[in-house]
Amino acid sequence: MADERSREGGHEPVWARWRRPGPTAAQRRNDVWVALAALAGAVAVTVLINSMGASLWESGPPLAEQLAWGAALTLPLVARRRYPLTVMFVVGALLIVVQTRQVGDNLVPSVALFLAIFSAGAWGQDRTRARWARIAVIVAMFGWLGFGLVRFLVSPLPPFEGAAGPLDPVLATVLYGIGFNVLFFLSAYFFGEMAWVSARRQAELEHRAEQLRRSQEQNTRGAIVAERVRIARDLHDVVAHHVSVMGVQAGAARRVLDRDPELAREALRTVEDTARTAIGELRGLLGVLRADQEDVPEKTGETSSPGLDQLPELAELARSAGLDVEHGVYGEPRPVPEGVALSVYRIVQESLTNVVKHADARKADVRVRFLENSLEVEVADDGRGPKGTSAGTAGFGLVGMRERVAVHGGELEVGPRRDAGYRVRARFPA
Repeated sequence: MADERSREGGHEPVWARWRRPGPTAAQRRNDVWVALAALAGAVAVTVLINSMGASLWESGPPLAEQLAWGAALTLPLVARRRYPLTVMFVVGALLIVVQTRQVGDNLVPSVALFLAIFSAGAWGQDRTRARWARIAVIVAMFGWLGFGLVRFLVSPLPPFEGAAGPLDPVLATVLYGIGFNVLFFLSAYFFGEMAWVSARRQAELEHRAEQLRRSQEQNTRGAIVAERVRIARDLHDVVAHHVSVMGVQAGAARRVLDRDPELAREALRTVEDTARTAIGELRGLLGVLRADQEDVPEKTGETSSPGLDQLPELAELARSAGLDVEHGVYGEPRPVPEGVALSVYRIVQESLTNVVKHADARKADVRVRFLENSLEVEVADDGRGPKGTSAGTAGFGLVGMRERVAVHGGELEVGPRRDAGYRVRARFPA
């Protein structure tokens, strides 16, 4: 999400404009149960208070009307998540009407108003409207409280029998009323806001988890594609080289079979040996692919990857195909990472294969140079490919070479030589 910043200068977090989705079916069912529980509480408390004669007011409406007002106050809670602001305004207005009518129960109406203000903070879609709507209701409630306190102060005061505290009873009554309502309304506002923030954080975590899952899937797909390319490259290097040599030797055997059986037999023996070598390399490659992770080191020890030490064998195999190959090592030899050594081997293998298959060449030079800051391998021939196309551009070989060199941060140079022939030069950083 571009550092989770967007709008005009990037100072406002994207999640600050998040809108909470509407309630689910399960949450709407829970609201029904909450409203029914509040209604049951209103009925029970109203009946108990009227039965005890413990009403806050000297006179009040009949019990049936009080029960009706209790139902009117609690049933709107059914829609407290779907229409939070409307429910808050309705419950707040009904609370004032209920107290004006001097209904005996004041507990359940207060609980209903608390839930309504909480729900407006937790579920209001437009955060600005939700904020100011709650502030407006709270201010109205305090205005109603102030009106009640003024009415209390101007009316004949009760005797306050048994008052024993250090404060004046009237002052204590006023302070208690104000303090209780401040705590009541601030709690409703605070917990509603915290519920909305918690829901936003949960949504953000789920969004990030989904992003992470998609990123992991993308990385997995990329790794699979890269592995397929690597396998295809190795198969191409193994199969193309050995099959090319086998084809050359089989053709030579066919041409001299009648007049020189011994030479034909030697060519067929080379075909046989090359086939065994190709099968061995293919088995090693397939063994690595099929092996479990814990089995790889053991398998590797049995069929290690070819490297610089096997370059003379490549040269000898190319000589058996009729190509005069010279192999030279220059500089002070030093240990080379296995991946680099394998890449050097495959580049030489592919280059000699292309010379045998595509170039009208008689001679090829394979040179490995241990330079101060790099390892360089060069394969040069003295021929030209068909229609002026050099040996190094045949098939997918050049693509595979570039990929192998790029993996190690090296450089690849391919192109015709100044006098005749073609040159492939790869340089790997030390």
